[in-house]
Amino acid sequence: MSSTTQKTYTPKASEVTHAWRLVDADGQTLGRLATQIATWLRGKHLPTFAEHMDLGDFVVVVNASRIRLTGNKAAQRKYYRHSTYPGGLKVIALGEVLERHPERVIKHTVRGMLPHNALGRKMLRKLKVYAGAEHPHDAQFRASEKQQQRAKAAGEQTV
Repeated sequence: MSSTTQKTYTPKASEVTHAWRLVDADGQTLGRLATQIATWLRGKHLPTFAEHMDLGDFVVVVNASRIRLTGNKAAQRKYYRHSTYPGGLKVIALGEVLERHPERVIKHTVRGMLPHNALGRKMLRKLKVYAGAEHPHDAQFRASEKQQQRAKAAGEQTV
C-alpha cells in the first residue's frame, strides 16, 4: 500500500485577499449579470475555492438603473412581501422596483444565487450597487492596483 496520497488544499483565513471588481450594468441582461456577480462573490473563479470559506471579491456595480430585462418580465414578474397581518400582502412589479430602487433589483437577484445561510449573508455584504455611474470606492481600487504591482515586483525580484 502506497503512502503517496494527495491532500486537499484548504486556504487559511490569513492567506485570503479580496480583490475589488467594477462592473458596468449598462445594457447587460439581469440574470446573466447576476450569475457572474454571484460567482465572483463566492470565489468560484479562484483555483483555491473552498465551499466553507468566503474567498470571493468585492463587487461594485454601477449604472444599475440601465439594466436590461428580456420579454415581459418588467410587468409580469412580481415581488411579494407580507406584513403578517390579515390582508397584509403587498405585491409590486419588477419594472416598478427598477424605476424606484434599481439597486434592490440586482441585490435581490444575486441574493437568490448565494448560499442561504450566514456565509451567504457575509458574501452579500461585499456587493455594492449604485444606480448611477459614480461610486465612492475609488480608493479601494487604487489600493488593490498598488498591491498587485507590489506583488508583481516581488515576484520578479525573487526570480
